[in-house]
Amino acid sequence: MHHLEIDKLSSAYGDQTILREVTLSVDKGEVLSLIGPSGSGKSTLLRVLTGLTLPTAGEVRVAGERVDYRNRQSLKALRNRVAIVFQQYNLFQNMSVMRNVTIAPIKIKKEPRDVVEERAAELLARVGLADKMDAYPDELSGGQQQRVAIARALALRPEILLLDEVTSALDPERVGEVLDTVRTLTDEGITMVIVSHEMAFVREISTRVAMMDHGRIVEVAEPETIFDRPAEARTQEFVSKILKH
Repeated sequence: MHHLEIDKLSSAYGDQTILREVTLSVDKGEVLSLIGPSGSGKSTLLRVLTGLTLPTAGEVRVAGERVDYRNRQSLKALRNRVAIVFQQYNLFQNMSVMRNVTIAPIKIKKEPRDVVEERAAELLARVGLADKMDAYPDELSGGQQQRVAIARALALRPEILLLDEVTSALDPERVGEVLDTVRTLTDEGITMVIVSHEMAFVREISTRVAMMDHGRIVEVAEPETIFDRPAEARTQEFVSKILKH
């Protein structure tokens, strides 16, 4: 059984179709990266998976359980299992780092404060921010804020973590610290779906890579195949342009 199954998933904004019968599967502990040009549907796919954008057709199953995106209980169950980190950190500016990381498990999942705070302290240490628990977001660099956002997502103990261009809003010298944090997660066996334009990182970290264009999956293969000997002409064209820069 696949950890995440996507079957002919489609989504549209008005008359514009953004996702076109996307079919993908992700196994437990796998890291699947989505690449492709801007507007190809990569970020929309992550938003649809979490129910932030509704699908117009198709099915999603997590560990064999079908997600009903129009059912509140089904959505709640999904969000207990799947967490997303966006390119914009979206931290609460009036809350400390510790409060940002703990508020959802305490308020939404009704977990005991002491248990959540202990877990949050461990997570912040894992992302290199043990000394920033009492700081506020405006006291942190962009890279530090993004690492807080990752810790906040992990505090919900998701089975599957979705990362949407988590380095695109950062200064180049801050990118490495966030990528290092993601690398540590791969060693812990968490299932991840990553949208990234950092091709060297995608090649290094991914189990498989999916090329998207115009809302469709063009090709799915291991990183070496996608970057060195892609089968599809569109993948060849995209990779050749990207690797020249």
